[in-house]
Amino acid sequence: MDFAAMGIQFVLLIVGFVLLIKGSDFFVDGASNVASILKIPTLIVGLTIVAFGTSAPEAAVSITSSLTGNNALAVSNVIGSNLFNMLLIIGLCALLNELKIGRDVLNQDLPFLVIITAILSAFILISWNVSRIEGIILLVILIGYLFYLVYNAKKSKESEIISEPKMSLLRSAIYIIGGIAGIAIGADLVVDSASYIAMGFGMSETLVGLTIVAIGTSLPELVTSLTALKKDENQLIIGNVIGSNIFNILFVLGASSAISPIAINPNMIIDIALMLGVTILFFIFGKTQDKYDKKEGAILVALFIAYMAFAVLRN
Repeated sequence: MDFAAMGIQFVLLIVGFVLLIKGSDFFVDGASNVASILKIPTLIVGLTIVAFGTSAPEAAVSITSSLTGNNALAVSNVIGSNLFNMLLIIGLCALLNELKIGRDVLNQDLPFLVIITAILSAFILISWNVSRIEGIILLVILIGYLFYLVYNAKKSKESEIISEPKMSLLRSAIYIIGGIAGIAIGADLVVDSASYIAMGFGMSETLVGLTIVAIGTSLPELVTSLTALKKDENQLIIGNVIGSNIFNILFVLGASSAISPIAINPNMIIDIALMLGVTILFFIFGKTQDKYDKKEGAILVALFIAYMAFAVLRN
């Protein structure tokens, strides 16, 4: 083991975390302020701008993998990231502070997430691959979903608007662009350095894909959600996680498979089933009480720990 190279990777890992934290802080401030200026509901900002921005690392990793012919990583990355988002991010935030869920999310966005997760699972189980046609279908569904969000925002009664703007639109744009840059660069550093360190300690590429890469590319969602929690922007947290999972399936896997069909390893049947099962459980938890409380948060975090233990032992 090259200890000098390992030491450099640890330094890069720390730098990556710093960029992630500060980048997400700037991004949340800028996106929230844009919502105030344009009088856009916070939830819509979370489901679109914030979700797309924090899903940028997953998109970068998966699309790059497709371009280089290693697109199997795209699926493990999305499955691991979606599980991380629902189990750890919502679980941890719910443990720290009860998360109320709006009516539109319960009746539209959460059911939509369950439906597209089921569609993806069906695509995979039918032929053990995601074809170009199926990838294009996922992208078309995404376009329709975005149009629906804009249309629904105009007539929704859930128009929670943030308080008076704290900065100009230009400064907000600078914050958003700078935040996305910090998040993307930070996530890249974290994934690369963590993967190097993990491989140095003998972890397999499959395990790294489902754990280190998935967690690394989901760090923006985690840090952004914790930052939003600190700023009491609960709707931004819910919108961020649900929107990110939707973007991961429809955009990340849609674009990746449209570039190059993705062959699925049958050994991932457990991971695919778990993603669908957790998504349904996530919906049930939200639907029963219109919120995620501390008890449900504890269950979600415990499931995440169990899955990580299973992934390591299976390796």
